[in-house]
Amino acid sequence: MPASSSPIDRRDFLKGASLGSLTAALGAAIPFAALMPEGLMPVALADVPETDMMKTKDGLILLADKPVNAETPAHLLDDAVTPSNRHFVRNHGFVPEAAIKQDAAGWTLTIDGQVDRPMTLSIDDLKKDFEVVTQQLVIECAGNGRAFYSPGASGNQWTTGAVACSQWTGVRLRDVLNKAGVKKSAVYTGHHSADVHLSRLPGKEALSRGVPIEKAMDEKNLIAFAQNGAAIPPLNGFPLRLVVPGWAGSCSQKWLTRVELRDKVHDGEKMLAPAYMMPKHPVAPGETVADDNWVIMSSLPVKSVITSPRTGLKVDAKKELEVRGHAWAGDRLVEKMHISIDFGATWIPASLDKPVNPGAWHNWRAKIALPEAGYYEIWACATDDQGVAQPPVTPGWNPKGYLNNMQHRIAVFAS
Repeated sequence: MPASSSPIDRRDFLKGASLGSLTAALGAAIPFAALMPEGLMPVALADVPETDMMKTKDGLILLADKPVNAETPAHLLDDAVTPSNRHFVRNHGFVPEAAIKQDAAGWTLTIDGQVDRPMTLSIDDLKKDFEVVTQQLVIECAGNGRAFYSPGASGNQWTTGAVACSQWTGVRLRDVLNKAGVKKSAVYTGHHSADVHLSRLPGKEALSRGVPIEKAMDEKNLIAFAQNGAAIPPLNGFPLRLVVPGWAGSCSQKWLTRVELRDKVHDGEKMLAPAYMMPKHPVAPGETVADDNWVIMSSLPVKSVITSPRTGLKVDAKKELEVRGHAWAGDRLVEKMHISIDFGATWIPASLDKPVNPGAWHNWRAKIALPEAGYYEIWACATDDQGVAQPPVTPGWNPKGYLNNMQHRIAVFAS
């Protein structure tokens, strides 16, 4: 089969292949071939390499292939609206078959649990029965920046690129929950999806996160069925996902099939310590955290990224240089933005735009003059509306390497 064949072509080929073709593809004889059900695809050939889907992404750095995780270099995040092909990928299991085939036929969303009127809705029902809105919303992995902690933490070694701010189209989660009738006993949501656990054990979910009911009722949260005016890419949750801006990206469940309302804190996959939790109290680097010293993380901290110039760029010291990027602050707003070219000794105010809508990032820019030829570092520091600023070094160490909001730094060489 030609190397350029799509995953779907490959599956169709395998399903119709002769015994000889299957043997050749496996590289081994099949002793019990006579007992194989007609049309059975050998499990060794059934998995489509999910990295094949990375061909739809532009310039992302692959951090893991099972599951697929990939980050976007900072300079490729320069757009005010993150293009779909540059949106980072953070998956926990295998992409479901319907997403690979981009076939939404029959896809439904169930709302149940602590509600008065349990519902099962098609995507057409969502579009027909609820107000459809488009919002630009930040999604960030809580482990963004993990690579800079010392001692290191296990997990994907994200640097700065596990963040994006695309336009999402869908319906408000709040509107759907209100139609179902939220009972007073509801305190938490439980999110469920169609992706497959890496173990492939029946009934075992790859991820099942949730949020407190107060956060779930925030008007910014969407049940989204489109990204940047088109279908959501398979790696990012086709055909339906949650977008819960300001909190860990894991709350924005992809391939969404069910939202259950719980009368207790959700206890799904990745809801128990230490997943997506922080120590209740500061701990020393490398310290073991006791089982009763964990708390579920909520709003993400203030942060910024320099998207232009690209780090390592050679520039003309005689010309004014524009520096630009984005800043965000979880459930808060960014109030001030500064950059430094002298290792933080002095700071230059940057022009800071308001977000285009609640939940979006702020765009910022500044023009600087480099005093002479040589090596410079440009540092960026955002301050939120509560006066909290990004630290110059990694913040409080934690065993999972979460919530690193240290100042972003790039290098330029002036001549």
